[in-house]
Amino acid sequence: MPTNAKERLLIAAERLFYEDGIRAVGVERILAESEVGRASFYRHFPSKDDLVVEMLRRRDTNWRAWLTRTVDSSTLDPEQLPLALFDGLAERFEAADFRGCAFINTMIEEADRSSPAHQVAAEHKEKVIAYLDRLLVDGGYRDHATLARQFALLADGAIVTALREGGTEAAPRARAVASALLRAAEREP
Repeated sequence: MPTNAKERLLIAAERLFYEDGIRAVGVERILAESEVGRASFYRHFPSKDDLVVEMLRRRDTNWRAWLTRTVDSSTLDPEQLPLALFDGLAERFEAADFRGCAFINTMIEEADRSSPAHQVAAEHKEKVIAYLDRLLVDGGYRDHATLARQFALLADGAIVTALREGGTEAAPRARAVASALLRAAEREP
């Protein structure tokens, strides 16, 4: 475990919030799990809400770095590269600790759109859409912005379906739909 108190708090919070939910996990449990004292907690985070926001920002950075690595390591041709998202999701769905999407889960728990946690979760989704859009632009697709949002919708649906079904099959099913969208899409000459 890291010696830095802030780091220990973030690690513990990320795991606990993902496993059990933001509202179900109190500050006392985070303190016990991280082995950080109350005074140190409040020195780093004025409130639990501030911890949630910073944890989500950190998870966003890590998740998007994972997505970039997944795409960069793919052997798909540039026009098919956006499909690597679904290949990566299939791997994530296999994890024993898979509990869905931390950002979707946050938006469900913090349904008020003005909530800082909800806003950070929504920003994550927009950043993923922007990344998919860049891949689609590089692939030469004319209506790349619409396709990027459709791919995000398929990915979110696959995540929720994988959680509901308890398997990995949602990823290849979503990939098949995404592949059909690409085949039907117009490309730049």
